[in-house]
Amino acid sequence: MSACFCRKGAVLLGLAVLLPLCGCGGDAAVSAPADVPASAANWGLSFPAEGQPPVGNASAADLARYNAYYVGDTAKRVIYLTFDCGYENGNTAQILDTLQKHNVHAAFFVVGHMIESAPDLVQRMADEGHIVGNHTFHHPDMSAISDEAAFREELDSLAALYRKTTGQELSHYYRPPRGVYSVENLKQASAMGYKTIFWSLAYVDWYVDAQPTPEAAFSKLLPRIHNGAVVLLHQTSSTNAAILDELLTDWESMGYTFGTLDELTGAAESPAG
Repeated sequence: MSACFCRKGAVLLGLAVLLPLCGCGGDAAVSAPADVPASAANWGLSFPAEGQPPVGNASAADLARYNAYYVGDTAKRVIYLTFDCGYENGNTAQILDTLQKHNVHAAFFVVGHMIESAPDLVQRMADEGHIVGNHTFHHPDMSAISDEAAFREELDSLAALYRKTTGQELSHYYRPPRGVYSVENLKQASAMGYKTIFWSLAYVDWYVDAQPTPEAAFSKLLPRIHNGAVVLLHQTSSTNAAILDELLTDWESMGYTFGTLDELTGAAESPAG
């Protein structure tokens, strides 16, 4: 995976380079377009101010038309913690232990290899009340798949494997691999009953052989946290596993609580009365 991070320009791009946003020329915010881009695009963010929600390359209102989300209620000090899970390399158990310690329920977006190679850990995610979402079976560029049947197969085959492995139904939350998407993808996912989940905070944590220091991680994850943040971390990151206890403690000390994607999307509305 690749990304473009410019600290001076305060621009963080999600998992693939979006050239119009990748500039280090200043601190001005990048304006979001009036609509979801009509052609294949990479999810990207700009951060106009620390502690404030970023600007996405599509607005929350525009994404909502396709049952897609990148940020929650910005009036509430709530964080929605998510992990992308491509494979197991020894960090997942520690992450799950820390989440259990803090009584935090996260969302884990898994691919086929993760379920096949670490079924016990995926089962543990489900047993401990975490949401397990669909990151596709093979982790392809979904925007390059124009055939509806092929798009469905990527999601359906992952859901079938999860059902076979755990005896449970996969949650209907979908995250496009590398943040690459198209409007047609969003429509197809919605037609299948999925809600597409992007993110409003991430950092370069996925290079397993070039992990950031804890100090570097905190320098990105603490100043940029914001109300309604959908945080994307990778469970393959040894840095994330090492710092997660302190990170959650710091966020809690800042007054944040942790919500679930069901709460973010309204799927867990309290009954009336």
